[in-house]
Amino acid sequence: MLFNSLSFVVFLIIILALYYSKLFNWTGKKRMLLFASYIFYGLWNPPLVILLWISTIVDWITGKKLAIEENKRKRILWLMLSMFVNLGFLGFFKYRDFLLDNFTTVLNTYGYGYQSTQMDIILPMGISFYTFQTMSYTIDMYLKRTERAKTFLDFALYVTFFPQLVAGPIVRAQDLITQFYEEKRATVNQFIWGFFLLTLGIFQKVVMADTLLSDTVDKVYSSDKILNFWDAWMGTLAFSGQIFFDFAGYSTCAIGIALMLGIILPDNFKYPYASLGFSDLWKRWHITLSSWLRDYLYIPLGGNRYGVVRMYSALMITMLLGGLWHGAAWTFIVWGGLHGTYLILERLQRQYIPFKITKWNGIFLAFTTFTCINITWVFFRAREFKTAWNLISSMFYFNPNGEKVLGSFDILKVGIIIGLLFLCHWFMRNTSVKAVSKKISPIALAVVWAVMLFLVTIAQGSGEQFIYFQF
Repeated sequence: MLFNSLSFVVFLIIILALYYSKLFNWTGKKRMLLFASYIFYGLWNPPLVILLWISTIVDWITGKKLAIEENKRKRILWLMLSMFVNLGFLGFFKYRDFLLDNFTTVLNTYGYGYQSTQMDIILPMGISFYTFQTMSYTIDMYLKRTERAKTFLDFALYVTFFPQLVAGPIVRAQDLITQFYEEKRATVNQFIWGFFLLTLGIFQKVVMADTLLSDTVDKVYSSDKILNFWDAWMGTLAFSGQIFFDFAGYSTCAIGIALMLGIILPDNFKYPYASLGFSDLWKRWHITLSSWLRDYLYIPLGGNRYGVVRMYSALMITMLLGGLWHGAAWTFIVWGGLHGTYLILERLQRQYIPFKITKWNGIFLAFTTFTCINITWVFFRAREFKTAWNLISSMFYFNPNGEKVLGSFDILKVGIIIGLLFLCHWFMRNTSVKAVSKKISPIALAVVWAVMLFLVTIAQGSGEQFIYFQF
């Protein structure tokens, strides 16, 4: 079920009506939310709910054992069980064909003539997100950084809470499970603001990502031609806008829906295209994933505690695996490798060529960072290295006689949208939508809200899936 569908509107109205009715006590409401979450997920492919059940049961049992077990060896075994099950599912469903294809290629390089059998496995929606979320619980239990969930119902709802189940934010146990212990009801202001955020998120997805930008992206990235400089850049800039509006739109919807239920979810985006460097970028883009990778991968690999070589190695490994987390393809690994390289070069610059960031050079640094980000987006969006290489070559003006697939209107449209997006991020980088809303009149805010609802209504109909659902 998609947030940007009429069926979800009906679903949400029913959930809210039941949630705020007097038919259930708090335990009954939690059971209703859990059941609704299984329906929400199961409508894609009902049998895949079984994976959620298995992960939930295994991690619940593991958490119970880790809460009382003091023997170090047994604690490690329980943790390994959880990681084996969760990473096993992730590896089988998401990486099996990728690993098998590469294994086959290596064997055939040496003349073995091996042919692998493709199984056409369905990738469970959002498996990367809920796998990381449940793993964070067992790892934190092992490290004694969190307490065991009080009831199985609380834990199961933590794993499957429908607003953020499929594409995050990835929430830590201590931040979400504890909210289920006492009855939650949104205040009038929370409910209204949650509905506004839901509208904003749907507007970002339906109007900005799908209606205004996706067609331009598809024209460029589905072309088998060598494109000219302008088309290559505009197609890539369009994708940078599309993926931001698409993913930030989902996160905004999730936060808004949860808030309408009285539940607080963490921010996942803070105007990333105004980042002053790449360390700043990863504090602003997909914040819950970057903090997960930092806490459960980068720091355990040594972080910055064991010298420069170990630090840079940990940084690169983290970003390479972060790229692989996004998709089972070498293009995603290159995307992660580029970000790792950027982060290493940034740290070297700070060490050997330090300079003070001012309001005068800040926007130039943000623009430079944004330009470098767009180079990485080529590998994120391109399905093949050939497409990526052709576009990169055109973007660096190595194909001056490249062909044209975009019209003047496409170029003008993308230029205006992305220019405004960058400026918006720059002026909003140290504030928030809520803070700005408090500074403008309620009438102006109502007009903006009405315009968004109107544009969503006239643009509705495509019902395209959110990009990050495939991860």
